[in-house]
Amino acid sequence: MQDIRKYGKLPYSVILVHGGPGAAGTMEPVAKKLSGHRGVIESLQTRYSIDSLLVELRGVVSLFGNPPVILIGHSWGAWLSLLFASKYPDQVKKIILVASAPLEESHASEVMETRLKRLKAKDADLLIRLMNQINIVPSGEKDPLFLEIAKLIRKADGFKPDSGQYDNATFDFKIYESVWAEAEKIRSSGELLSHASRVGCPVLAIHGDYDPHPYEGVRAPLEKVIRDFRFLLLEDCGHEPWSETVARESFYNILEKEL
Repeated sequence: MQDIRKYGKLPYSVILVHGGPGAAGTMEPVAKKLSGHRGVIESLQTRYSIDSLLVELRGVVSLFGNPPVILIGHSWGAWLSLLFASKYPDQVKKIILVASAPLEESHASEVMETRLKRLKAKDADLLIRLMNQINIVPSGEKDPLFLEIAKLIRKADGFKPDSGQYDNATFDFKIYESVWAEAEKIRSSGELLSHASRVGCPVLAIHGDYDPHPYEGVRAPLEKVIRDFRFLLLEDCGHEPWSETVARESFYNILEKEL
């Protein structure tokens, strides 16, 4: 798999860091929208550990970017962006965290509970069944199930989402399984916040008020450890602001002011 997609013209000063892990290409609409006035790269995260993903992102920034760059990280990608800026501070000008997963374990259990409550009973039952099934099917059948899970989660996560269905995204369950297990450990141990405390560049967190990831699980921890930190809450907005028919314009207006 090629590890980047390039949009717009040189220099490439904005790097998009997708969520998942293992959901490469889900930020394509953001890349296309922002590339009208600047060069943008989607980093597609092809590795199977956090350290190797950081090395991969370092290669993307140094080989194709114009450092120091602006990182826009979505969900899990928000964490990876913080970890990257902690390790390579001279490579990052600013971080924009979009719909970050909560950075403390105390808020983590709320996410799936909220999703299941929002879905119709039929869809909630299907989501639980697929999540159980993906752990026992042969490896060749996992990625299609991962995509079906992602579509159901998108339904639960959105306030008024558009009809997009990840046409140009790829879902790799092996990456998700490996990286997320490691990510949960560094969150529960406090290592994630320890890394965040070493981030010296400006950090802006954008979060939707309808996102099942509780925004206090992002704002409260980070405002304690990052000196130059701001937080913006978008009304009527779920986990993918660019997919929201109500909040999308406000989201892009914020990004344009920050880039």
